[in-house]
Amino acid sequence: MKNKTVIEEAEDVRRAVEMVQLGARMQMLEVETRLSREKLLRIYKEVRGVSPPKGMLPFSTDWFMTWQPNVHSSLFMGFHRFFVERAGVRGLDAILKSYNLYLDHIESSAMEPVLSLTRAWTLVRFFDADLLQLSTCTCCGGRFVGHAHDPVQGYVCGLCNMPSRAGSSRKKATRKAVSRTRVAVSA
Repeated sequence: MKNKTVIEEAEDVRRAVEMVQLGARMQMLEVETRLSREKLLRIYKEVRGVSPPKGMLPFSTDWFMTWQPNVHSSLFMGFHRFFVERAGVRGLDAILKSYNLYLDHIESSAMEPVLSLTRAWTLVRFFDADLLQLSTCTCCGGRFVGHAHDPVQGYVCGLCNMPSRAGSSRKKATRKAVSRTRVAVSA
Protein backbone atom coordinates (compact mmCIF):
# COMPACT_ATOMS: atom_id res chain seq x y z
CA MET A 1 0.00 0.00 0.00
CA LYS A 2 1.40 3.40 -0.98
CA ASN A 3 1.61 6.33 1.42
CA LYS A 4 -0.57 9.27 0.50
CA THR A 5 1.68 12.08 1.68
CA VAL A 6 5.32 12.76 2.45
CA ILE A 7 4.33 13.59 6.04
CA GLU A 8 2.65 10.19 6.51
CA GLU A 9 5.73 8.46 5.09
CA ALA A 10 8.00 10.47 7.40
CA GLU A 11 5.85 9.41 10.38
CA ASP A 12 6.12 5.76 9.31
CA VAL A 13 9.91 6.12 9.02
CA ARG A 14 10.08 7.70 12.50
CA ARG A 15 8.00 4.88 13.97
CA ALA A 16 10.06 2.22 12.18
CA VAL A 17 13.30 3.74 13.52
CA GLU A 18 11.86 3.81 17.05
CA MET A 19 10.70 0.19 16.79
CA VAL A 20 14.08 -0.98 15.44
CA GLN A 21 15.87 0.85 18.26
CA LEU A 22 13.65 -1.03 20.73
CA GLY A 23 14.44 -4.36 19.04
CA ALA A 24 11.40 -4.99 16.81
CA ARG A 25 11.57 -7.79 14.27
CA MET A 26 10.85 -7.25 10.56
CA GLN A 27 7.42 -8.88 10.74
CA MET A 28 6.30 -6.30 13.29
CA LEU A 29 7.66 -3.45 11.18
CA GLU A 30 5.83 -4.74 8.10
CA VAL A 31 2.51 -4.97 9.92
CA GLU A 32 2.75 -1.64 11.76
CA THR A 33 4.00 0.60 8.93
CA ARG A 34 3.08 1.22 5.31
CA LEU A 35 6.69 1.18 4.13
CA SER A 36 8.03 -1.28 1.59
CA ARG A 37 10.08 -4.24 2.76
CA GLU A 38 13.14 -2.84 0.97
CA LYS A 39 12.85 0.48 2.80
CA LEU A 40 12.35 -1.30 6.14
CA LEU A 41 15.46 -3.42 5.48
CA ARG A 42 17.48 -0.27 4.75
CA ILE A 43 16.19 1.37 7.95
CA TYR A 44 16.99 -1.75 9.98
CA LYS A 45 20.52 -1.99 8.59
CA GLU A 46 21.14 1.72 9.11
CA VAL A 47 19.90 1.72 12.71
CA ARG A 48 21.31 -1.65 13.86
CA GLY A 49 24.27 -1.97 11.52
CA VAL A 50 23.36 -5.58 10.67
CA SER A 51 20.71 -7.42 8.70
CA PRO A 52 17.53 -8.32 10.61
CA PRO A 53 17.28 -11.79 12.11
CA LYS A 54 15.38 -14.35 10.12
CA GLY A 55 12.78 -16.76 11.39
CA MET A 56 9.23 -16.90 12.54
CA LEU A 57 7.72 -14.90 15.35
CA PRO A 58 6.75 -16.71 18.55
CA PHE A 59 3.22 -18.02 18.35
CA SER A 60 2.69 -19.89 21.58
CA THR A 61 0.79 -18.40 24.49
CA ASP A 62 2.60 -20.89 26.74
CA TRP A 63 5.77 -18.75 26.88
CA PHE A 64 3.80 -16.08 28.74
CA MET A 65 2.66 -18.62 31.37
CA THR A 66 6.10 -19.56 32.71
CA TRP A 67 7.07 -17.87 35.97
CA GLN A 68 9.41 -15.00 35.05
CA PRO A 69 7.90 -14.17 31.63
CA ASN A 70 4.47 -14.14 33.28
CA VAL A 71 5.53 -11.55 35.86
CA HIS A 72 7.12 -9.32 33.20
CA SER A 73 4.20 -9.76 30.78
CA SER A 74 1.72 -8.93 33.54
CA LEU A 75 3.67 -5.77 34.39
CA PHE A 76 3.67 -4.73 30.73
CA MET A 77 -0.06 -5.43 30.37
CA GLY A 78 -0.75 -3.31 33.46
CA PHE A 79 1.02 -0.39 31.78
CA HIS A 80 -0.77 -1.12 28.50
CA ARG A 81 -4.19 -1.21 30.18
CA PHE A 82 -3.44 2.13 31.83
CA PHE A 83 -2.56 3.80 28.52
CA VAL A 84 -5.59 2.35 26.74
CA GLU A 85 -8.22 2.79 29.48
CA ARG A 86 -7.04 5.91 31.32
CA ALA A 87 -4.95 7.90 28.83
CA GLY A 88 -6.90 7.05 25.68
CA VAL A 89 -3.80 5.95 23.77
CA ARG A 90 -4.45 3.19 21.24
CA GLY A 91 -2.69 0.80 18.89
CA LEU A 92 1.03 0.91 18.33
CA ASP A 93 1.40 4.12 20.34
CA ALA A 94 0.03 2.35 23.43
CA ILE A 95 2.41 -0.58 22.89
CA LEU A 96 5.46 1.69 22.46
CA LYS A 97 4.62 3.85 25.47
CA SER A 98 3.92 0.78 27.61
CA TYR A 99 7.13 -0.91 26.50
CA ASN A 100 9.22 2.20 27.22
CA LEU A 101 7.64 2.43 30.68
CA TYR A 102 8.33 -1.29 31.21
CA LEU A 103 12.00 -0.79 30.28
CA ASP A 104 12.27 2.23 32.60
CA HIS A 105 10.77 0.23 35.46
CA ILE A 106 13.01 -2.79 34.87
CA GLU A 107 16.12 -0.61 34.56
CA SER A 108 15.29 1.27 37.78
CA SER A 109 14.95 -2.10 39.54
CA ALA A 110 18.42 -3.15 38.26
CA MET A 111 16.90 -6.15 36.48
CA GLU A 112 17.29 -7.48 32.95
CA PRO A 113 14.28 -7.15 30.65
CA VAL A 114 12.67 -10.49 29.85
CA LEU A 115 10.05 -9.17 27.46
CA SER A 116 11.18 -8.00 24.01
CA LEU A 117 9.19 -5.44 22.04
CA THR A 118 8.14 -8.11 19.56
CA ARG A 119 6.93 -10.38 22.37
CA ALA A 120 5.05 -7.46 23.94
CA TRP A 121 3.42 -6.73 20.58
CA THR A 122 2.53 -10.41 20.21
CA LEU A 123 1.13 -10.42 23.75
CA VAL A 124 -1.26 -7.57 22.92
CA ARG A 125 -2.32 -9.40 19.75
CA PHE A 126 -3.04 -12.53 21.84
CA PHE A 127 -5.23 -10.41 24.13
CA ASP A 128 -7.01 -8.89 21.11
CA ALA A 129 -7.61 -12.41 19.73
CA ASP A 130 -9.07 -13.47 23.11
CA LEU A 131 -6.36 -16.09 23.67
CA LEU A 132 -5.13 -14.50 26.91
CA GLN A 133 -6.76 -12.57 29.74
CA LEU A 134 -5.80 -10.92 33.02
CA SER A 135 -6.67 -12.98 36.10
CA THR A 136 -6.81 -11.56 39.61
CA CYS A 137 -4.70 -13.28 42.29
CA THR A 138 -6.73 -14.22 45.36
CA CYS A 139 -3.72 -13.56 47.66
CA CYS A 140 -2.28 -10.21 46.53
CA GLY A 141 -5.06 -8.87 44.30
CA GLY A 142 -2.65 -8.30 41.40
CA ARG A 143 -3.71 -8.98 37.83
CA PHE A 144 -1.65 -11.52 35.92
CA VAL A 145 -1.61 -12.89 32.38
CA GLY A 146 -3.46 -16.18 32.04
CA HIS A 147 -5.07 -18.29 29.36
CA ALA A 148 -8.45 -16.99 28.28
CA HIS A 149 -11.45 -18.91 29.54
CA ASP A 150 -9.42 -20.74 32.23
CA PRO A 151 -11.21 -20.96 35.57
CA VAL A 152 -10.02 -18.06 37.74
CA GLN A 153 -11.59 -19.03 41.07
CA GLY A 154 -8.81 -19.54 43.59
CA TYR A 155 -6.13 -18.27 41.17
CA VAL A 156 -2.76 -17.65 42.89
CA CYS A 157 -0.05 -15.78 40.97
CA GLY A 158 3.56 -16.82 40.51
CA LEU A 159 4.76 -14.22 43.01
CA CYS A 160 2.55 -15.47 45.83
CA ASN A 161 3.24 -19.12 44.98
CA MET A 162 6.80 -18.89 43.71
CA PRO A 163 8.30 -22.04 42.19
CA SER A 164 11.21 -23.53 44.14
CA ARG A 165 13.66 -22.91 41.29
CA ALA A 166 12.75 -19.21 41.01
CA GLY A 167 15.65 -16.93 41.73
CA SER A 168 18.25 -19.70 41.65
CA SER A 169 20.08 -18.12 38.70
CA ARG A 170 20.33 -14.83 40.60
CA LYS A 171 21.75 -16.64 43.66
CA LYS A 172 24.37 -18.32 41.45
CA ALA A 173 25.32 -14.97 39.88
CA THR A 174 25.59 -13.38 43.34
CA ARG A 175 27.81 -16.24 44.58
CA LYS A 176 30.10 -15.83 41.54
CA ALA A 177 30.31 -12.06 42.08
CA VAL A 178 31.14 -12.54 45.78
CA SER A 179 33.84 -15.12 44.99
CA ARG A 180 35.35 -12.78 42.37
CA THR A 181 35.35 -9.96 44.90
CA ARG A 182 37.10 -12.19 47.47
CA VAL A 183 39.79 -13.12 44.92
CA ALA A 184 40.28 -9.47 43.96
CA VAL A 185 40.51 -8.36 47.61
CA SER A 186 42.97 -11.11 48.57
CA ALA A 187 45.27 -10.39 45.58
